[in-house]
Amino acid sequence: RKNTKRVPSFRKLLRTSKIKLDNKLKNKQYKQQSAAKKYRKEQKKLREAVRDAISRKPFPLEECKKKQVAEKREEEEEEDALPLDMMDEDDLKLMEDLAQKASFLTRDLSSDEPVHVKKQKHESVIDKYEKVPRRMQAEPEKELIHLLPIKDKGGIIPQTMEKPVLNVPQDEEEDTEEMEEAEDFNEEPLPVLTPEEMAAQRRQKLQERKMHIAALASAILSEPDNNIKKLKELRAMLMEQDPNVAVIVRKLVMVSLMEIFKDIAPSYKIRPLTEAEKATKVKKETQKLREFEEGLVSQYKFYLENLEQTIKDWKQRKLKKSNVISLKAYKGLAEIAVKCLCELLVALPHFNFHNNIIVLIVPLMNDASKMISELCFEAVKKLFKQDKLGYASLGVVKVISGLVRGRNYDVRPEVLKVFLYLRIKEVELQKDSEDIAPKKKFMTYKEKRKNLSRMQRKWKKAEEKLERELLEAEASESKEKKLKLHTETLNIVFVTYFRILKKAQKSPLLPAVLEGLAKFAHLINVEFFDDLLIVLHSLIASGGLSYRESLHCILSAFHILSGQGDVLNIDPMKFYTHLYKTLFSLHAGGTNDDIGIVLQCLDVMFAKRRKQVSQQRALAFLKRLSTLALHVLPNSSVGILATNRVLMQTFPKMDLLLDNESQGSGVYLPELDEPEHCNAQNTALWELHLLQRHYHPTVQKFAAHLIVGAPTEGSGALSLDLSQRPATELFEAYSMRGMNFNPPVASVTPRRKDTFSQMDSFTDEELNKQLQQHISETVVHKPLDFAKHLKESSLS
Repeated sequence: RKNTKRVPSFRKLLRTSKIKLDNKLKNKQYKQQSAAKKYRKEQKKLREAVRDAISRKPFPLEECKKKQVAEKREEEEEEDALPLDMMDEDDLKLMEDLAQKASFLTRDLSSDEPVHVKKQKHESVIDKYEKVPRRMQAEPEKELIHLLPIKDKGGIIPQTMEKPVLNVPQDEEEDTEEMEEAEDFNEEPLPVLTPEEMAAQRRQKLQERKMHIAALASAILSEPDNNIKKLKELRAMLMEQDPNVAVIVRKLVMVSLMEIFKDIAPSYKIRPLTEAEKATKVKKETQKLREFEEGLVSQYKFYLENLEQTIKDWKQRKLKKSNVISLKAYKGLAEIAVKCLCELLVALPHFNFHNNIIVLIVPLMNDASKMISELCFEAVKKLFKQDKLGYASLGVVKVISGLVRGRNYDVRPEVLKVFLYLRIKEVELQKDSEDIAPKKKFMTYKEKRKNLSRMQRKWKKAEEKLERELLEAEASESKEKKLKLHTETLNIVFVTYFRILKKAQKSPLLPAVLEGLAKFAHLINVEFFDDLLIVLHSLIASGGLSYRESLHCILSAFHILSGQGDVLNIDPMKFYTHLYKTLFSLHAGGTNDDIGIVLQCLDVMFAKRRKQVSQQRALAFLKRLSTLALHVLPNSSVGILATNRVLMQTFPKMDLLLDNESQGSGVYLPELDEPEHCNAQNTALWELHLLQRHYHPTVQKFAAHLIVGAPTEGSGALSLDLSQRPATELFEAYSMRGMNFNPPVASVTPRRKDTFSQMDSFTDEELNKQLQQHISETVVHKPLDFAKHLKESSLS
């Protein structure tokens, strides 16, 4: 038969409203969901009925027989009972009264149980459930998607396709049902274990978890490309729910994942693929590599999020709903999470999400917990020391600058002290017109033709080509790019320092700022020199600084003046005066370590600026330093005497202090704090005679060397290992931080031998004869009889 049903035309299909199609789709989905809900409820009721039926106690057979006999008797009585119209009026009235008082027909009057209790107890739940009508789960209707029609000779043929139905909600329902069943099973009482059994059970569980972690980790490390999905399985163990082993397992998983990521992460940053790259067909190897990289980045991201959440939970003192881990255990977890982040910060500075790790770690440098702040400080310090290019350092410096400004300069000094470990030795200076102009070539083409032969030109061309290829093959960053990054980093550092100098001069951050300025002062732009020197002098003149902070101010000022500041017409006499005044604040106690800063200041003030220093000033410092050498530890004395040696060799008339005769008028005034007016030329270096009898051998050598005028040759000259080393290096080399002599003191008396020759120690001749006789005699071993005296006494 011919099909009379008309095929809908293309126009009619187009006229169909999209809203109608959406409504149809929603209705179908709603029907499917409602049918699924009904089916779930029925299944739940069935499970409850089965559980109740299992929990019921079965009735004995005798009770069932009694029940059947009682039912038969009741039926017989009902048959024998008379109808109401045949009963007497008195009997009928009695029945009505009893019915109003109690339902004696439904229960035994002798029992105390409430009405219908036995009926409820013995009623079968399964029989009741069987009476409920069942409904089969209707299969969801297949939804059609209308595609573009095809035009044929016979007309337009509409095209449709079945829409795939996702079974995600069914899986979720199954999971919820499984959880409910698990809860039902968990309701059963657990056997009570002794403490020894509980400890053994915990050890067994922990060993199983350890073996599982080790198996997963070794599988991932052996074949990362094929086993990248096992990372998810290992990461899922971060949510361990067993309260007995949860803390240890989570810590082990954190550390294991950290080591895995350090091993399998590539040495480049993985970027997300564009839509065009995803659409193009690639080789199997390339596709496999892409899947590996995508899986690695996603799992690394989730791992970092887990670590971040652990730290946040500890900071906010939050307990999870599961309550598997106590609040005390959160601190240990947070410390392990911080350690893992610090390791990843140092080990993977090139990889993805490094800036996110920086944002997490830098604020923790200011944490109240000393252990966590020290961990973060050491990690950032390592990162600065190993960062050759400057990308990671720039990111950290930006975050620190924002943190200091955001906290209104209320941060720990260690946050700013970390700037001292930056690897910045050169920056991009403002270029002159000569530097910007293009450089002329060594030889033009015409000059080459004129001065070089054909063979020489050929070799020259080959050399230039080879140099170009070597430069291209070299994978290192260009020097200009590196300088640019260093310049940007140092600009942010100086902006942070200048803000603190301007707005927070009484902040505890000031010593760290002055120390940083002292290190990087030679890299500051010339435009800031005048203002910076005025600020440093005002800080010293205010009197609110400690001796250490003032020493850093002096060092910063002279670093500025010794570099590009040579062109400035500034007299630093006030800084010399302040250092001269500060010297006697140092002694052999806690301030001994600050002698290193003094030695750096003296090197910059005298050795590098010897043309700007007067003779009176040099004599005054030489005398005061010699006096100071008597009051400090040996390593400081060695450093100070090495500085005195440099002064005596740099300035020609320093040997005046080695004579007893005074030069000029006036008397030396040691209490005067003005080096130019204390008349140091009229005194002598009597301190050297005391230092010549010092217990430290190196101090003795330096004192003897200075007494004879610090010669470079001859019998009074120093050895090369002492003469060629700077004062700061000698100060560190002879340090006594280990509370021992450096160098160790040689023993005066040689050790006695444990053995001695026979006869040499005895001077008595008779004793020697007896010893000789005893040695020469042959020893005869006789049996010992300990009961001899007992036998003799019994005989007697």
